[in-house]
Amino acid sequence: MPEVRYLHRRAYALENEFLRVIVTVEGGHIAALIDKASGVNPLWTPPWPTMEPSGYDPAKHASIYGNDAESRLLAGILGHNLCLDRFGPPSESEAAAGMVVHGEAPVASYGFTESGDTLTASTTLPVAQLGFERRLHLPAGSRAVTITERLTNLNAADRAVGWTQHVTLGPPFVEPGKTLFRTNATRSKVVESDFSGGKGYLRIGAEFDWPNGPALDGGTRDMQVYPGLPVSAGYTAHLMNPSARPAWFAAWNPDMRLGCGYRWDPKDFPWLGIWEENRARQQAPWNGKTITRGMEFGVSPFPENRRAMLERGPMFGAPTTRWIPARQTVTVAYEAWCGPMDHPPVR
Repeated sequence: MPEVRYLHRRAYALENEFLRVIVTVEGGHIAALIDKASGVNPLWTPPWPTMEPSGYDPAKHASIYGNDAESRLLAGILGHNLCLDRFGPPSESEAAAGMVVHGEAPVASYGFTESGDTLTASTTLPVAQLGFERRLHLPAGSRAVTITERLTNLNAADRAVGWTQHVTLGPPFVEPGKTLFRTNATRSKVVESDFSGGKGYLRIGAEFDWPNGPALDGGTRDMQVYPGLPVSAGYTAHLMNPSARPAWFAAWNPDMRLGCGYRWDPKDFPWLGIWEENRARQQAPWNGKTITRGMEFGVSPFPENRRAMLERGPMFGAPTTRWIPARQTVTVAYEAWCGPMDHPPVR
């Protein structure tokens, strides 16, 4: 199967009559989930130029992407990226040793094979000693792509990992004051530090029931609507209903009459993190121009370093990390969909 070029990046495409799915070679990002009728990709394309992570050089690119542990990832980030084996930043010593935000997976190079309506991407993470395979299946006549992931612990010791599907939606699909979101989340919590650079509207560390976020003014904010504010930001963690299968989220743009979403097993990924960046970050590469909503489902509630992840312990009675047994393989599956919708998704 030949490579394609997407935004000047090496990539592979999987498509049927309804959808075109683009996956990058470097980073393995699901860069696009294109509804072919409208031509709209609801996944996030950053407002800065994208490049292969391997080509990032701080001497040449710091003015564009910054120069820290996140810069190489941000240089190549597109749409849905995989956070593995960490969800969050490296420690100071890890960063000094060259580790990046969210682990090796979102900057690794992947090998691809194709068989009919199935595309398989695989890589090995040398520091984490994990083998990873992602298989995307898009049959004819379907508006949903089934994604199966296999994670193999190559170590002779059990390993605790962060493992999050960093699904990020963006313009033109995400519009402040318009785009609606639904999910079957339950207990929720605002991140325990100022994640917003002073631009947040929710009480730091507050616990609540979805979707009524506790606002700074003493009221509540309906998190089912993207805020119609000129500037805002924040992060909240949400426990999915453990007795409801599948766990899911859906988003809808009322002007486009287009919806998209994901479905997964809450036993595999019990947490949904909602990240909002609405023109708040002023440093490169954000430059006060970025609009996103991350709907990030995984095994951990918050993006934090490995030590913090391990020391956090259970929250709301649910685990906040996952152990992969020595020399064993764990398999998970989930679905991504996109298509026309005349009405908002169900609550």
